[in-house]
Amino acid sequence: MSADGMVVLVTGVSRDLGRRYARALAASEGVARVIGVDAVPPRGDMGDVSFVRADIRNPVIAKVIAKEDVDTVVHMSVIATPGSAGGRHTMKELNVIGTMQLLAAAQRAPGLKRLVVKSTSTVYGASSRDPAMFTEEMEPRRAPRSGYAKDAAEVESYVRGFARRRPDVRVTLLRCANVMGPHVQSPLTSYFRMPVIPTVLGFDPRLQFLHEDDLFDVMTLAVHDAPTGTFNVAGDGVILLSQAIRRLQRPSVKLPGFAVGSLGSTLRQARLADFSPEQLGLLTYGRGIDTTRMREELGFHPRHTTAEALEDFGRALTPTGGYAVRLIDRAAELVETGLPEPTGAPRG
Repeated sequence: MSADGMVVLVTGVSRDLGRRYARALAASEGVARVIGVDAVPPRGDMGDVSFVRADIRNPVIAKVIAKEDVDTVVHMSVIATPGSAGGRHTMKELNVIGTMQLLAAAQRAPGLKRLVVKSTSTVYGASSRDPAMFTEEMEPRRAPRSGYAKDAAEVESYVRGFARRRPDVRVTLLRCANVMGPHVQSPLTSYFRMPVIPTVLGFDPRLQFLHEDDLFDVMTLAVHDAPTGTFNVAGDGVILLSQAIRRLQRPSVKLPGFAVGSLGSTLRQARLADFSPEQLGLLTYGRGIDTTRMREELGFHPRHTTAEALEDFGRALTPTGGYAVRLIDRAAELVETGLPEPTGAPRG
């Protein structure tokens, strides 16, 4: 740590959430410098953040940490959208190989004091056998076999390995609920932005959200004064999918699970929404995470409830074109004509 405060490296600043968080962190008390790292430059204003163009999949990240005298690393570049990453293969490389290289560099940095990792409640999965609320010690009922959920689980395993090898570094891992807000671009916000929202027939899942401002607050708290450990993070309360759709004043159409999955593939190809197997599971079974440890041990109390985060997101919704409506109508026609169910689809 420099005489003027912490020197923090933040990954994933080319995306809006990472860039805005780095700016907020640079303005917080006790932080001397923030270095934003990503493979491509951010589009928006970085403020007082110093940007370094570097791919964390490359060992050069170790030189950045050493040259800048970094004492704190915030890892935000585990991404959920293969479309924005250039495909599933590239997404996995960025998530898994990138994390491995970053942690290898961090392990060789003697001056490193703290590591904060933004993870996701998606690691718990979503199935019909889930508990009402997942605590941090619980394992998913079905281990993720592909996609973002599998990447996040692998990232967490590497972080735990790092914590064992460097017990002198304070490691805080935040399992965040789906982040929601007017500026958030994610598979779930793309789903809610659709002009007609497809839902899984016979299911009304429970959802939890974390407002984007609360994400920035909890990660800043973790940088400054957080205990070592893993913490579930979500706004208070849960909301049913049907309630969320009504509050957003969006029309919906109920389809069998396999039809929603087929529709999701079509929408993904059309770049209208980024459906994934884990999202389809969430929209079928839902998920709840217990945030007792967040409040009692981490000392964090979100400013926005789940319902308030959704409400703030809804204020920014704008009408979209009719192409998605036609795709959904076509999916309904396929269901009526007896579209065969693909293998691997969630069953009710």
